[in-house]
Amino acid sequence: MTAHTVEYIRYRISEQRSAEFLAAWTRAAVHLAEAPQCVDYELARCEEDFEHYVVRIVWTSTEDHLEGFRTSESFPDFLAEIRPYIGAIDEMRHYTPTTVRGAGSALPTLYEWAGGAEAFSRLTEAFYAKVVEDDVLAPVFADLPPEHAEHVALWFAEVFGGPPGYSGTQGGHGHMVAKHMGRGFTETQRRRWVDLVQDAADEAGLPTDAEFRSAFLAYVEWGTRLAVHFSSATATAPGEQPVPRWGWGMAPPRRA
Repeated sequence: MTAHTVEYIRYRISEQRSAEFLAAWTRAAVHLAEAPQCVDYELARCEEDFEHYVVRIVWTSTEDHLEGFRTSESFPDFLAEIRPYIGAIDEMRHYTPTTVRGAGSALPTLYEWAGGAEAFSRLTEAFYAKVVEDDVLAPVFADLPPEHAEHVALWFAEVFGGPPGYSGTQGGHGHMVAKHMGRGFTETQRRRWVDLVQDAADEAGLPTDAEFRSAFLAYVEWGTRLAVHFSSATATAPGEQPVPRWGWGMAPPRRA
């Protein structure tokens, strides 16, 4: 999985120039929003000293920023907006995110929002009850070991911010991927998996609010597409990787 690059640009802008500075970045941001190399961005103002601003831009990679965006047709227009403030920059650097990341306690994890371990146990119980009776997926999951649903419940719980039960008892992401290698899953099977797990989520009483379900479905789509990829005869097993952690509005990590 390839980490994104975070660019920080720190400015010192006088109070007299603050309004025009904000207006210029508002116009410049239009070009960032259109750039395929830009993941997200924000401009923040210091509360203790109003002259200090920080622009945070997440790029798909440093190379994509320097050799992609900066050589694109959008860059000259972007630069024209912020050029008057280049002399006010105190720092402009790229940073690689570390594994230290997460959400504060003020925002519940998807695991907590779902209802904890019991919710994911209900989910996998309902899902595999449907699978064994489904014409498309029953052959894929034939002869499942009795503990399979429990292991998948641990996986879901850890992915959505719960305790590391899967990592502690089964292994990391590589262990899960290994179960799909060479199995040749089809797009029809993947789509059926997605449909049934959503039906199971309804049956298990998982939250139905748009925010939770959009995050839940985003992971399901990402995970099942990855499973199809690694099930192909030409796929190469990834290196040892931790279980992915999925949060609110999170963009999936890219495959290495």
